[in-house]
Formats: sequence, structure tokens, C-alpha cells
Amino acid sequence: MKKKFGGYITIAIGIAIAIGLFGFQNEENEDKSSIFHVTLANPENYKNGIFTKSFEIEEGTYAYRFVPNGDSPQILTISLSGQSIRYFENFTLKGTPHENGFSTYYTWEYSGNNGIVIPQKEEVKITINPHGNLLGPVSVEIIKQ
Repeated sequence: MKKKFGGYITIAIGIAIAIGLFGFQNEENEDKSSIFHVTLANPENYKNGIFTKSFEIEEGTYAYRFVPNGDSPQILTISLSGQSIRYFENFTLKGTPHENGFSTYYTWEYSGNNGIVIPQKEEVKITINPHGNLLGPVSVEIIKQ
């Protein structure tokens, strides 16, 4: 009985180590591909109803990634400007209903052109306008493709 119990403990420890290593490797990959991230969830994130920030970006192809929910701004206007880039897009929040037999739940995503091509390394300014919805939480991230 003791040998069987010891075997289970060894297997559990091995699984925990494997999961920990796999999770750490995935976290490293995500950090390397993300070059900008902000979570907007209250009026203090904005100045005069608009969020702005400047940061440096390398030449390459990028995309926006969002983490919205049903309370997120219905329209999110994002502009990115620099010496060689002028990007402007209105993203619209779309809910997709899912039935599970007992209830309906929604998944949320922003639709719009989320691709960005940066022709050279430069400092850019991002402007995010939630059109008055300063309390609706949303995370905005720019990732390298």
C-alpha cells in the first residue's frame, strides 16, 4: 500500500513540474510578442475622456488584441501616429450568443481592421477613445505577428 501511495505522489509531482515548466514557457512567449498593453477600467485612466500614451515600436507587422466583456465600450476608436505611420480605426463590440441547454451566454469581440504595418523603428502615440464609456473595462494589447 505504501509503495502504491508513493507512486501516486511521484506522478503528481512530475505532472506539477511539467505544467509549471509549460506555463512558464508560454508566459515568456507572450511577453516577447506583446509590445503594448493597457487595461482601461475607470475614469482615472483617461484625460478628458481619452487615453493616450507614447512608446517605441520596431519595424514589423502587428495586430491589436482585446479582452472585452458586455460592459466594454460599444465603439472603441484607436489611432496610432508617428513619423511614418497614421492608423485610425473604429472597433465595434459584437456579442455572440451561445446556448448550453439551460441558459444563454455571450462571448465578446471587437470587429474592425486590427492589422498594423510599421515601416521603421520609431516612437508612436496611441490614442484610445471609448466614446464616453469610461467605466466599461477593456484590455488593449498590440502584439507582434
